[in-house]
Amino acid sequence: MNQLFKKGLGLIPRPFLIKMSYIARPFFSLMYSGNRYTDPIDRKSFRKFLPYGYEKQRENVLSPSTLSLERHRLLWLYLQNETDLFTSKHTLLHFAPEQAFYKRFKKAENITYTTTDLNSPLADVKADICNLPFEDNSFSFILCNHVLEHIPDDTKAMQELLRVLKPDGTAILQIPQDYNRAVTFEDDSITDPKERARIFGQYDHVRVYGMDYFDKLKAIGFDVEAIDYSKKLSLAEIDQYRLSQLELIPVCRKIIFK
Repeated sequence: MNQLFKKGLGLIPRPFLIKMSYIARPFFSLMYSGNRYTDPIDRKSFRKFLPYGYEKQRENVLSPSTLSLERHRLLWLYLQNETDLFTSKHTLLHFAPEQAFYKRFKKAENITYTTTDLNSPLADVKADICNLPFEDNSFSFILCNHVLEHIPDDTKAMQELLRVLKPDGTAILQIPQDYNRAVTFEDDSITDPKERARIFGQYDHVRVYGMDYFDKLKAIGFDVEAIDYSKKLSLAEIDQYRLSQLELIPVCRKIIFK
């Protein structure tokens, strides 16, 4: 059965996985029940997590209950422990909303929650990230995680994110990033899905971001902090929550100079 998960899960597009997961999650939770690893999002524990990956399979990374990956769980801990997202009034714009977060943000009484995407079944507003139907300075908090690597004109997308963010607002713009690569690589001539998966890591990615990602965000107009939040956690916590030991969280703010 584990081999079936290995071969199958990584091939399932995220929109279909979202729909399928409503049926599959109870089965996964029961099958993997235990107390070795914990998903910090819902605090449920399991003997192991599921494998996941497109070009390369990663073992023990996909939570059976929330279907969160390492980056989701690290982000949740950061949001919960280091921000006021759950304690102050916020207008939150969430791109391609992750199912692990969706219901929790929607139920939060302090959050006015808007979701957007072109394809996600969880999107309130069907919109192009490069041409958003929102007024300037509309949202105090933006989450846009693992979206920009899909967008051919990521410069325009970043400009739109800055435009709709309120002054002094916060945007967390996670992307898959090669920390050993200084300069982002993209090649518009690569269109074959298998070749994209081999070069960019996934069939629908259009670039591999390097460490210059943070400089590009700054050039757009964001004040940027690359937070290595796993350094605030113990090795025991990193293992228990199944986190990556290197995942920089790009925390971007819209600073208005007076």
